[in-house]
Amino acid sequence: MMFAEAAETADVVEAQLDRNAPHVERVGEKLRRLDPRTIVTCARGSSDHAATYAKYLIESRSGRFTTSAAPSIHSVYKRDMRFSDSVCIAVSQSGASPDLLSVAAAAKKGGAFLIAIVNVEESPLAQLAHEVLPLRAGDELSVAATKSFVASLCASAHLVAAWQKDAELTSALREAPNLLRKAWRCDWTNAHDLLSDCKSLFVLGRGIGLGVAQEAALKFKEVCGLHAEAFSSAEFLHGPVAIAGPATPVLVFAQNDRTRPGVDALMSELGSRGVPMITAGANHDQAINLPTPAGHPAIEPMARVLSLYRMINDLALRLGLDPDSPPNLRKVTATV
Repeated sequence: MMFAEAAETADVVEAQLDRNAPHVERVGEKLRRLDPRTIVTCARGSSDHAATYAKYLIESRSGRFTTSAAPSIHSVYKRDMRFSDSVCIAVSQSGASPDLLSVAAAAKKGGAFLIAIVNVEESPLAQLAHEVLPLRAGDELSVAATKSFVASLCASAHLVAAWQKDAELTSALREAPNLLRKAWRCDWTNAHDLLSDCKSLFVLGRGIGLGVAQEAALKFKEVCGLHAEAFSSAEFLHGPVAIAGPATPVLVFAQNDRTRPGVDALMSELGSRGVPMITAGANHDQAINLPTPAGHPAIEPMARVLSLYRMINDLALRLGLDPDSPPNLRKVTATV
């Protein structure tokens, strides 16, 4: 199921962009009228990684501070927060987790304009929101989210493009389905030997690519049983790099934007220390360089993670695991 659902991603994104276009334009106009001071995101799991992508895209394109809400403040500590002059963007596949709903309800009560980016259009979250941007990913039966995650990235980018009247980003989104089709065909099996022999690894990204690094680390854990931790490639130098070495390889995600020189410098430093590296989006003569299609830097993270999903599925099978039935997990996790 994971493989089949991930394979549908390009078609999902193409349909979403087409069907959501008129509504996204209307929501973008509402955001221009509201002119919010801050954006608050709320999400869990893969959806929270999509919210990380949205944070960097919103801040870099609009200049609005964007922060992630801590669900327990509302669901456990029962503390009301002031949400005036803000927009709350809730991202969810199911739209049913109690703690996510508690944040969304508190944000709405506190004065926020609530936007739900959600797959299940009849969900409690969708019913609560002022506006709903459907993912239109269809049924996703695999425990590991794939097409719904990429659809969340696309919906976030579509919203930002409409809100900011960003012609460059709008044009890039039109090319996203074709870039995703190229990414799905990329062969990343040359990383299998290194990954099969390790028990722990780091996954690095920066800027709009950080959310994809977070998502990759989660997928290594839940689908392949490999301990993986995600860091900003800049934050990695502030401590975690101390334990990188032959037993802990590093997977580096990069996109072709202003973060690239720093990523390249980090890879050179890791190479000089003999740290095994795998790269997606950047090349280094001491690394396993994975094939990646080039595109607009805001779209490249979508392509990177889709190639990763195919590799993760294949790696799990190589390790004798069932990618559709990760241990101790279920599709919808209801946390309070």
